[in-house]
Amino acid sequence: MSIEEIEKEIIEEFELFGDDWEGKYEHLIDLGKSLPIIKEDLKTDDRIIKGCQSRVWLNSELIDGKMVYTADADAIITKGMVAVLVRVLSNQKPEDVVKADLKFIEVIGLKEHLSPTRANGLVSMINKMKTDALSLCR
Repeated sequence: MSIEEIEKEIIEEFELFGDDWEGKYEHLIDLGKSLPIIKEDLKTDDRIIKGCQSRVWLNSELIDGKMVYTADADAIITKGMVAVLVRVLSNQKPEDVVKADLKFIEVIGLKEHLSPTRANGLVSMINKMKTDALSLCR
């Protein structure tokens, strides 16, 4: 699936909750439970995303020409946030990750319903994923 197709899926999932942000947060937490978890031995300081209030570890690999991300976080909402990004950007070509505009974040209203520190953390996660993809572009 393309990034745009996955984004569309996520938008449709969140639309089911209408304006119920409690339901949307619960869905985000549930998404965090399906996150491809980073291996314990990869939870190193160099994989911690700077700028996040919680500790978020991200591992980025290029496998068969596509980015593969695994992650973990020590806070449930943050874990859901990184899970959504991993779902959208993993298994995509590095150049597609770098170019992705991730409109779904705005469409579902996620950024505006996060505390300023969590919103900054979301931006830091996106920047790290894109920077890692850029470094692996050929």
